[in-house]
Amino acid sequence: MGQLNAGIVPVTPFQQNCTILFDMDDKHGVVVDPGGDIDKVLAALKDNAITAGAIWITHGHIDHAGGAMELKEALGIEIIGPHEADKALLDNLENQGRRYGLSGSRNCVPDRFLTEGETVSFGAHVFEVLHCPGHAPGHVVYYNRAAKFAHVGDVLFRGSVGRTDLPGGDHATLIASIKEKLLPLGDDIGFICGHGPGSRFGDERRTNPFLT
Repeated sequence: MGQLNAGIVPVTPFQQNCTILFDMDDKHGVVVDPGGDIDKVLAALKDNAITAGAIWITHGHIDHAGGAMELKEALGIEIIGPHEADKALLDNLENQGRRYGLSGSRNCVPDRFLTEGETVSFGAHVFEVLHCPGHAPGHVVYYNRAAKFAHVGDVLFRGSVGRTDLPGGDHATLIASIKEKLLPLGDDIGFICGHGPGSRFGDERRTNPFLT
C-alpha cells in the first residue's frame, strides 16, 4: 500500500475544497465534494495521472455536490454518500444554483447513501463513516484511522465551525457532533475541511473559540 495523499482543487465562487484523495503508488483514488468547475477537477486528475474510482459526498449543499452528476457522467463512476437525511437538499440543488447565481448545478442522485459505522475505501485505504449532523442533517465525515486523517467537510474549520443558519442546521447539534464524535478520535488527527486551511483536532480543541 502506498502513502495516502490529497490534492485540493478550489471550486465555485465559494472556493470549496474539492479534494482528490489518492494512493501515491498506484495513483488510484476518489474525488470528494465536486461542487462545480468540473473542467478544473478533470484537468487536475489528468495532469497528475490520477484515476478516480468514485465520488464521495460529505453533504448536500451546492458547493459540495452541485457538480457531482457531471463528474459521474464524465468518468462513469458512482456517487457515494452522504447520509440519506440530506436527500431533500440533493433534490433541490438546481434551485440552490438559481438562488446563488451558479449555472450548471444539477440535482444529485447518489448511487448509495451512507450510515454511521459503515466504511468506504479505495485500494487498501479504508475510511470510517461518521454521521455528523448540525451543519446539514445528513453530513458525514470520512476518517482514515491508519493515516490519522479525516475529511470533515463543513463540520469543523480552523478557528471556526460550520454555519447553522441554513435549512436543517442546528448549532447545538453541530457542537455535539464535534465534541462527541470528532475530538475523541485524538488530538493528533489532521483534517481537511470544506473551505480554507486544515488543522488538527488537538489545535482546535485548545484554541477554537467555538469549542473552548
